[in-house]
Amino acid sequence: MYPEPARPTAVERAVEVHHPTPIQPVVQHPAPMMPVQPGHVPTLASIVLPDGRVVTGYAMTHVQPAPVAAKPPVSRAAVNVALGGVGFLAVCGGLLLLTTFITALTALITQLITLAAVIFGGWIAVQVFSTRGHGGGTTVNIRKAVIKRNRFYQ
Repeated sequence: MYPEPARPTAVERAVEVHHPTPIQPVVQHPAPMMPVQPGHVPTLASIVLPDGRVVTGYAMTHVQPAPVAAKPPVSRAAVNVALGGVGFLAVCGGLLLLTTFITALTALITQLITLAAVIFGGWIAVQVFSTRGHGGGTTVNIRKAVIKRNRFYQ
């Protein structure tokens, strides 16, 4: 029949031989070219695999995406509408107080004018109708006066 396979020796048992399986190339579309800034050459990186093979290639730095501004939980339009409402309420309250103040001021001025008219009118009435002696001037007794040719004689 078939001859018996030879048994591995101790040296052969200590060394383990790996036979790589070839990788079939995959047809792909060409990768887009990454722009490289002028004067900047990417560094080469080499990796030693466990079986002793060395793989060399360009080191790729991961591009960090620009930080996205955190979106506020409430939209700015809603905040503006709310602030406008608060401002409108404050203005309405102020206008209400202003109209109340103007009404009160008008009533006060009306009362002061009325009070002045009463006091001044009373003072005039006292001056006119008082029986106190006259402070000066000429007193004419009309009963004794004689009128001749439109002239008074005493």
